[in-house]
Amino acid sequence: MYQFSYDDIQADSVADARDRERQLLTRSIDMLSAAAAIGHGSQEAVEALHFTNRVWSTFLEDLGSSDNALPKEIRANLISIGLWLLRETEDIRQGRTNNFEGLIEVSQIIRDGIQ
Repeated sequence: MYQFSYDDIQADSVADARDRERQLLTRSIDMLSAAAAIGHGSQEAVEALHFTNRVWSTFLEDLGSSDNALPKEIRANLISIGLWLLRETEDIRQGRTNNFEGLIEVSQIIRDGIQ
């Protein structure tokens, strides 16, 4: 019979959460890349922007929670980045910009920084 300490289970839980975050960002990046190739008025763009918006809205909710264990400065920086991403997705949706590349690049940087 295996016995696990609370710390082992907690560490696995955090690692699993980070992996899910990376997977979500990778999916968002893939969808945004496909949308960028087709154009901002496409169904792929609508779906990519909606997915990215949902991902970052969820991240922002978590980052704003007092239960979030990240240091306050990192949380604040990620919140600023997340708000920019949400504004940029709305600008693309409204046809004011076509900056898929910026969304993709920033998302890749965040994804690659998750440890």
